[in-house]
Amino acid sequence: MKLSKDGWTGLACLAASLVLFSLTLGLKDSPLVPIGPGFYPRIVLGITAVLSAALLAFSFSDKAQAAEGPQRNYALVFAVFLVFGVYVGALPYVGYRVATFLFVGGLQAMLEPPREGKAWIWVLLTALVTTAATYVVFQHYLQVLLPRGRWTDF
Repeated sequence: MKLSKDGWTGLACLAASLVLFSLTLGLKDSPLVPIGPGFYPRIVLGITAVLSAALLAFSFSDKAQAAEGPQRNYALVFAVFLVFGVYVGALPYVGYRVATFLFVGGLQAMLEPPREGKAWIWVLLTALVTTAATYVVFQHYLQVLLPRGRWTDF
C-alpha cells in the first residue's frame, strides 16, 4: 500500500517530534524551580507525536485515499497569513485582548461566513470566550505578560 501525502506528513512530524522529545530528556532540572525546562516542550511534542501518529494511521484507510483531490484554495491560505500578520502588527497598539478578540472573530467569519444573525452571535461569543480563556490562562496561571496596547492601555 502506498503512503498518501498526509501519511508522509504524519510520518515526518512523528519522527521530528520523537527526536526533539528525546533531546528534552537531557535537559537538567533546576533545584530552584519545581518544573524543569523540558516540561512544556515535552507536553507540546508529546501531543504532536500522538496527533502525527493518528494522521499516519488515518492515511492507511480507504476514505483518506479517496478524499485526496485537487481542492486547493491558495487565496484563502494567503488571506489567513495576511490576517495573522495584521493581528501580530496590531498587538502593540491595541493590546492582546482587543487584537485577539478581533482576530478570532474576524478569522472565524472569514473561514466560514455567517449566513444569519444567530451565527454572528456564535462568532462573537466564540471570540469573547477564546480571548477571555487564553488571557486568564496566560496572564494569571502561567504568569506570562501579554502586550498592553499603546492606544488603549488595555
